[in-house]
Amino acid sequence: MKTSTKTDLYRKLPSVDELSRSPELDALRAREGQTSVTDAARAVLERLRTEISAGRLDANGVDLALSGLAAAIERQLRQALGFSLRSVINATGVILHTNLGRAPLNADALQHIRATALGYCNLEFDIAAGERGKRDVHVDRLFRRLLDTGQTIATVVVNNNAAAVLLGLNSLAEGGEVIVSRGELVEIGGSFRIPDVMAKSGAILREVGTTNRTRISDYERAISDKTRLLLRVHRSNFQITGFTEQPSLADLVKLGHRRGIPVMEDLGSGALFDLRSVGVSGEPGVTDSIAAGVDVVSYSGDKLLGGPQAGILSGKKETIARIRSNPLFRALRVDKLTYAALEATLLAYVRQDHDSIPVVRMMRTTQAEIASRAEELVQKLHGPKLKTETLDGESVVGGGAAPGATLPTRLIAISIQGLTTDELAAGLRESEPPVISRIEEGRVLLDLRTVFPEQEPALIATLHDLGG
Repeated sequence: MKTSTKTDLYRKLPSVDELSRSPELDALRAREGQTSVTDAARAVLERLRTEISAGRLDANGVDLALSGLAAAIERQLRQALGFSLRSVINATGVILHTNLGRAPLNADALQHIRATALGYCNLEFDIAAGERGKRDVHVDRLFRRLLDTGQTIATVVVNNNAAAVLLGLNSLAEGGEVIVSRGELVEIGGSFRIPDVMAKSGAILREVGTTNRTRISDYERAISDKTRLLLRVHRSNFQITGFTEQPSLADLVKLGHRRGIPVMEDLGSGALFDLRSVGVSGEPGVTDSIAAGVDVVSYSGDKLLGGPQAGILSGKKETIARIRSNPLFRALRVDKLTYAALEATLLAYVRQDHDSIPVVRMMRTTQAEIASRAEELVQKLHGPKLKTETLDGESVVGGGAAPGATLPTRLIAISIQGLTTDELAAGLRESEPPVISRIEEGRVLLDLRTVFPEQEPALIATLHDLGG
C-alpha cells in the first residue's frame, strides 16, 4: 500500500473559499457573516497544514480532521469572537494576585459601576449649583472621613500608583533633587524601577546611605539648595533583614519640616484598616503616614484597599492643590467607572462593613473556616482516578504587599491517575471556567481562601470531569 506523501495530504485539504461556502456552514454564515466564517476557515486550514508539515498527521488523521471541519470552524469562531478577558477561579491562595487582576470588587461596587455606566452621571457636574464641578469630590469627601487625623487632608486619584509617584515627583521636584535611601530604590511590577520613574518625572535622584543602613544624618548631609523633596519608598515587595538601620518616618518628617522641604512616602500598597487584626504586622497603613505628618502619601487602589486599579495621592491640602494643578494630572486621571468602584469601596469602609470587601474578608478568614470548607468539598468529590488529601499550608497577601506575612490555611492536594502534575494543572486551566492552582513539591494544591463559595460547584464539576 502506497504511503501518502505530505504533498498528497495537502491536496486532500479544500481551499478556503470552497470550505467557507460549503452548505454545512450555511447556518454559521447566516449567524456570523461570510467574512468571519472565511477567517475562521483560513485559521483551521492553516493549523492542519502546520500539523501535516510537522509530520503529526497521516492520511487517516487528515481524513478524521476533514470530517470535523465544520465543528472546528465553529470552535474557532467562538474563540475568535468571544471575550479574551475571562473570569477564572483563583485557587492559588494568593489574595492580591497581580496576574489575576488583584483585588476582586465588592457587590456594591459592581452595582454602582452598572448604574453609572448605563447612562449619564454627574461626574463633573455640581447638581446643587447647576454648573460644572470637579470629579475629585465623589471620593475626596470619603477619604477625608477615613483619614481624619486633625489635619485638613485632600486626595486626588490617577490610574495607578506608578502614575501617582510620577505625578507627585513631577509636581513637587521637577528640575530639583529628590533624596532617597539606596535601600529603597526598588523595582516594582513589570520591570519598572523607582529611579526610572523619577527620571521620567524630571526630578534628579540623590541616593544616600547604603543598601542595608541609612541614617537621618545621611539625609541631612545630602540636603542642598537643589533639594526639593525627601522621599520614603516603602519596601512593599521585599525585606532586608539582619544588620539594618532606617530612620523613622517621624524623624524624616521632622527633618523635612525643619529645613522647609516636603516629605513624600510611596506606600505602594496602602491599607485603610488595621492589618494587625488579621495577623499582619510591620505593614504601615495610610493613616500611619498621615499621622506621621508627611506632606503626601501615594498608594494603590487595587491592593490592600480592595478597590479598582488606581493610584491615590493623599496629603496636606496645599500640597495636593499643587499636584492637582499640574497639567500631567489630566493625562493620568481616571474615568467614571473607576470613581464609581472606588466610591462604593470607600463607603464600605465608612460604614465599617469590612467583610463586604473581598480582599479584607479573605484576609480575615481563619484556618479553621477554610479547613471546614475544604473537608466539605472533599466529601463531594468522587471518581476512581481522583485522589485528595488535605494538609496545612500558607496563603500570602501578594500584590507586592506585606512580603514577609503569611496566613495559615488548609490546602487540598489533588492527584488524578494517569495525569502528571503538569498535565493536571493544565487541565484545570483549560476547564470552563479556568481553575488556577499552584504546584509545590510535585503536587497540585488548591487553597479555598481565594475561591468564592459560589465557585465551588464549578470547581467540583471540573475535578469530576478530569477524574473520570
